[in-house]
Amino acid sequence: MDDIDLNLLVALDILLAEGSVTEAAKRLGLSPSAMSRTLSRLRAVTGDPLLVRAGRSLVPTRFAESLRDRVRVVTDDARAILRPAANELDIATLEATFSIRVSEAFLELLAAPLVAAMTAAAPHVRLRFVLKPDKEPHMLREGLIDLEIGVLGVPAPELRTRLLLRDRLIGVARKDHPLLAGSPLTAERYAACSHVVASRKGEFADAIDAALDIANLTRDIRVVVPGFPDAMRIAAATDFIAAVPVSCLGRVKVGEPIAKLGIRSFELPFETPEILISAIWHPRVDADPAHRWLRNIVAQVCRAAYP
Repeated sequence: MDDIDLNLLVALDILLAEGSVTEAAKRLGLSPSAMSRTLSRLRAVTGDPLLVRAGRSLVPTRFAESLRDRVRVVTDDARAILRPAANELDIATLEATFSIRVSEAFLELLAAPLVAAMTAAAPHVRLRFVLKPDKEPHMLREGLIDLEIGVLGVPAPELRTRLLLRDRLIGVARKDHPLLAGSPLTAERYAACSHVVASRKGEFADAIDAALDIANLTRDIRVVVPGFPDAMRIAAATDFIAAVPVSCLGRVKVGEPIAKLGIRSFELPFETPEILISAIWHPRVDADPAHRWLRNIVAQVCRAAYP
């Protein structure tokens, strides 16, 4: 059985449907002689003539008649398996659970619009948001999450990515902070303040310190918190200042007050690296139509929030 050519099933299905070697050959793109050889192979494998002469035509044997429906089901199933699945995806009836690993900032700012968009399009889909303790790729590799949103961390060349938005760091302080009044904002005045830093790993130094180091400046970091929203809340209630991505402001422009928090943002007086926020996934789901839809709707929500 190991050496049976499963392509013979397709040939048998067409031979039984056409009842003619010549017509079956046309459908398969073969010559009549090649089709005759295929019929001979089928006869050898099954131990039955399958098609026999009845005047000028061929008719199926009883055994062939008994196979007709079974062969059609098997070949139809095979074609369905090999057919591109995207044509069959019905979002309105899709039942699936997607796990997405995100930052606290994404959860606070974009989770609600993403849930609203997904619920409207796919009412039977469920979402599980997982916070990011690190940037290790093992959860994607092991299939524990379906999608990650954030900055690509540890190199993982097999992972797929899609850029969602370009971000940058800005400063935030309580709206009546002395840094924002009077003298022009300089790197020296900025560094002289007390700072709260957001770091999932609990680290005190970040891109701000690298930029200040170029100018031979250091800053006084007093508090480290896990996420940018926490840093913004602390800045609102103290004299500490924080550096957060501009996306954390939502639709508020840099320099405008954020009334609900009682803080104001400002441009940093030095350059910092651009932050590239991407959707990241494992290649095992790259061609999956449901996952492709998930990636597209995440991208649409991000574009709508940050045009």
